[in-house]
Amino acid sequence: MHHKLHIVIVDDEIVNLLLLENIVTTEGYEHVTTFNNAPEALAYIQSNSIDALITDFNMPDMDGIELLEYAKALYPDLVSIMITANNDNEMMHKALETGVTDFLLKPISPVVFKLRLYNILELKHSLSMTQYFNETLTTKVEKATVALQKSEYEALEVLSKAAEYKDPETASHIARVAHYSQLLAKACGLSAKEQNIIYYAAPLHDIGKIGIHDAILLKPGKLTADEFRQMQEHSNIGANILHGKENVFLQAGEVIAQTHHEKYNGKGYPKGLKGEAIPLYGRIVSIADVFDALTSKRPYKEAWSFEKALNLLMKEKGQHFDPKIVDLFIQNIDTVKTIYEKFQED
Repeated sequence: MHHKLHIVIVDDEIVNLLLLENIVTTEGYEHVTTFNNAPEALAYIQSNSIDALITDFNMPDMDGIELLEYAKALYPDLVSIMITANNDNEMMHKALETGVTDFLLKPISPVVFKLRLYNILELKHSLSMTQYFNETLTTKVEKATVALQKSEYEALEVLSKAAEYKDPETASHIARVAHYSQLLAKACGLSAKEQNIIYYAAPLHDIGKIGIHDAILLKPGKLTADEFRQMQEHSNIGANILHGKENVFLQAGEVIAQTHHEKYNGKGYPKGLKGEAIPLYGRIVSIADVFDALTSKRPYKEAWSFEKALNLLMKEKGQHFDPKIVDLFIQNIDTVKTIYEKFQED
């Protein structure tokens, strides 16, 4: 049995009070507090937590139902027995509405009282166990969620790394594009959750280059028209690799892979989408990617200055890029510089 429970007994008839207390302590419950009036009991309950309440219904200052109401408000899992001199249906109905667990009729039969007491305290134990189980489960679920998120991020890193090995673009390019994209998402007013999604999904923008021949991918000079057509396929290949997944990062990655080469004026590829028909993630990564390509050194070109790259963005407002996002990029140029300086080739 669960003898640690705190039981309060309230009855204005001293004889009954002593009888009930005697039975409860004989049953081995040590934590018992008794009162011969409801207001004193209430004052005690307000400053001491209790598990079970055994109270007479008919008392002068405050009846048992009122006392139970106060007690249940403080301890919703409280179990209780209401003692009554007669089978008063209306009172019983009210007590049940208040959440009483059981009733005891006067004159009190010690055998019946022991059984009722045993039953309500077993119920209390079950409620406590359930609460403990739920709290433990919540903690376990929280821990599992963190572990799951970690493994999701690891899988995304593996995908990005795989693309890096094939593509001459560098790890720092990928890091900068991720940070620029997150910065722009924030400037566009996207939620912290979406900023996080684009940060982890942006590195997948060129995953489709895995499917492009090295002869084209690594060609030092200008591509022929046919080679350029083949190169453009990396958008569709990337979208196909990431397609149909439930993971939110991969879903965003699919959108980005597919649409980061679309242009605001409808002259991009692969679908020639125009204006806001291009998903927001695609419009954001497009600016982050081009700006970083311009300001990075490549085998076929020197790095452009910030000034020159920003001038190009300005010139392409409404042509290649969403004008609103270009403005936001320029407004946040100090943060852009910080990111640029922080992630340089080793």
